[in-house]
Amino acid sequence: MTEKIRKSEAEWQKQLTPEQYAVTRQHGTEPAFTGKYEHNKEPGMYVCACCGQELFDSGAKYDSGSGWPSFYQPVGGEHVTENTDASHGMIRTEVLCSRCDAHLGHVFPDGPKPRGLRYCINSCALDLKKKG
Repeated sequence: MTEKIRKSEAEWQKQLTPEQYAVTRQHGTEPAFTGKYEHNKEPGMYVCACCGQELFDSGAKYDSGSGWPSFYQPVGGEHVTENTDASHGMIRTEVLCSRCDAHLGHVFPDGPKPRGLRYCINSCALDLKKKG
């Protein structure tokens, strides 16, 4: 397993944009239909915007119509962790980067086969490493 990355809040604020900090470190959400990767179709690997860990292959990305980039699976189960999120008056499953604990988004049980999962991820929590 990869060693955890731990930084102070001041270090994260210096490294990230205000939007990235609000989403990834303070468990926020970017507005629907505004993220740079929502409609992106370029092949590559989506990595954590905070630490660079590989998270989602572009081949697992699909258009869910939700307003956020959606994936049916991460690159490996050890690359993301999940927590119960009871904020905003509902119970959801939060998705975090396993290396730096960045809030990425949520996973829902309404995705396509074969897994039936929809990883609904904030664009600002991701960077795309394009193939080629």
